[in-house]
Amino acid sequence: MKQVSTKVKRKRLVIVCLLGLLGFIVISIRLGYVQFVIGKELTDLAEDSWSRDIVFEPDRGDITDVHGEVLTENISAPSIVLIPRQIDTPEETATHLSDILDMSYEKAFEYVTQNEKSVEIHPEGRKISESQEKELRELQLEGVYLAKDSKRHYPHDDYLSHVLGFTGIDNQGLMGLELYYDSYLQGEKGRLSYYSDAKQRKIDTHADVYSAPSDGLNLRTTIDSNVQTIMERELDVAVAKYNPDGATAIAVDPNTGGILGMATRPNFHPSNYQEVDPSIFDRNLPIWSTYEPGSTFKIITLAAALEENAVDLEHDTFFDNGSIDVGGAKLRCWKSGGHGSQSFLEVVENSCNPGFVHLGQTLGKEKLFSYIDAFGFGQKTGIDLQGEGSGILFSLDQVGPVELGTTSFGQGVSVTPIQQVMAVAASVNGGYLYEPYIAKEWTDPVHGEIIEQMEPVLKQQVISKDTSKEVRETLESVVAQGTGRPAYVDGYRVGGKTGTAQKVGPDGTYLQNDHIVSFIGFAPADDPEIVVYVAIDNPKGTVQFGGVVAAPIVGTVIEDSLRAMGVEEREDGLEKDVVWPEQPKVEVPDLVGEDTEELVQYMTNLSIETSGEGTTIINQSPKPGSMVEEGSTIRLYLSNNHRESD
Repeated sequence: MKQVSTKVKRKRLVIVCLLGLLGFIVISIRLGYVQFVIGKELTDLAEDSWSRDIVFEPDRGDITDVHGEVLTENISAPSIVLIPRQIDTPEETATHLSDILDMSYEKAFEYVTQNEKSVEIHPEGRKISESQEKELRELQLEGVYLAKDSKRHYPHDDYLSHVLGFTGIDNQGLMGLELYYDSYLQGEKGRLSYYSDAKQRKIDTHADVYSAPSDGLNLRTTIDSNVQTIMERELDVAVAKYNPDGATAIAVDPNTGGILGMATRPNFHPSNYQEVDPSIFDRNLPIWSTYEPGSTFKIITLAAALEENAVDLEHDTFFDNGSIDVGGAKLRCWKSGGHGSQSFLEVVENSCNPGFVHLGQTLGKEKLFSYIDAFGFGQKTGIDLQGEGSGILFSLDQVGPVELGTTSFGQGVSVTPIQQVMAVAASVNGGYLYEPYIAKEWTDPVHGEIIEQMEPVLKQQVISKDTSKEVRETLESVVAQGTGRPAYVDGYRVGGKTGTAQKVGPDGTYLQNDHIVSFIGFAPADDPEIVVYVAIDNPKGTVQFGGVVAAPIVGTVIEDSLRAMGVEEREDGLEKDVVWPEQPKVEVPDLVGEDTEELVQYMTNLSIETSGEGTTIINQSPKPGSMVEEGSTIRLYLSNNHRESD
């Protein structure tokens, strides 16, 4: 047998030791790498394989009006999460779920037997009702969890629907303010994490980890619910009365650009938007719709002419024979035969097209279109809503004599309602063009602290304060003595302008007996606090004039809104020029303290009703000095004792 020398043995031993040492070093390095370099990653992977998460949705932020009244809020509506491997009796669980969620047994069984870590029942198990939640909690089914969730609730139903918008099944904003400010409103998700074994059974020796969701910020808007309610009411009345193709209303604070109200017909309920045609909820008409404005656009021509000292309304005159020849075309007045000789103040009061063509010619196309641009037409206003239109204007090199003439009285150009409102607001607020906005401030949902506050954005001053004052006075005269008389309000100084615009058909020609009639008004005329625009698309069963259809609506909205806003009545405005068949209103006399024998003289133009016993009048309604329609009822309260004081 061959003997191995001691030297060889020693050499082999050294090699083995070196190999062992090398192996130890490699293992040590590897352990160090695993421990210190990728240890956290491996731990996270291990925990991920053991842990299961149930997601808790945050509440979206509430949306309120300027006074804090809730316009959109959340109501609890949890969603079901299944852990199939924790369900020991799938047949029984599927039966319960199918009964509670009103779904087929086969579909429920498919959900509870899926080979997944967790399963959501969609859509039947998403945002379930209070009664469904109660039934599931009472059953306490293994492997069936209720994850915190909520859904949007609209306390006023279809009120303000196009502005508020709506959310999807995953609480994501899809339209309106909900979409525009989704990142502010949505918040951050929370979760409940627990550990499970390879069979997805919960490991009770490990504590659950709960991360609370962070709710979205609350939004306070510029919307005044009082104004909005009035506008919604009046549009409902208009729809019932005229059966129009559509209707639009906007109210704005002219001194800030804040939107006080905005309404559209047809509208929809945000919770049920899937039940209406997308063309209804996709089109917020006040900011999307573009059409020829008609005579409301004459306010811009008027403001430009006054700013450029191109006309003296009191002393300059114009003779209207019913039309004016421009570039070979005959541009007609709405009144057959014309208005004859008139001052330019009367041109505005009468909404005389040839007179405004003359003003446009006096200004020239460069001047007139520079003001049209400065007032914001042909560009988006920047309102914080999706889908705004920009309108269509002639480029200056396309403007000939006819285009200049028609533009002067609002024909041949297309604008949006919001552009008109902001331009007119600028013409009467001292000349300042503001960017319209709805979001006023963001607040913390827990403590109510203001996180961010929006300030009015002034774009530029378009006309001087003196010019703006003259525009206000002129438009007040339109309401008191001109085509805007149906918008006149006793006790408030109202200014405004009518608009009647033909619609263009698919072939590019104007449609017959199919107009958009509108009126834009503001009050108080000497210091405006509100500008209101109403447009009715193709009203049926009536003469299609803005003064007939839209002006009375605006008058009512302004009157009721000013009272809701606490604006005091005054009697220092222009008196209304009563035209047949209108009848002048009657002033209510002061009858308190009088004897009933004196009432005979008042019964010729007022109806008297009495309450109480006696012959002495101790109180009355309406109050003395009120202006009422002839024949109105005055209620008197009687007693045998003289009333000493009010």
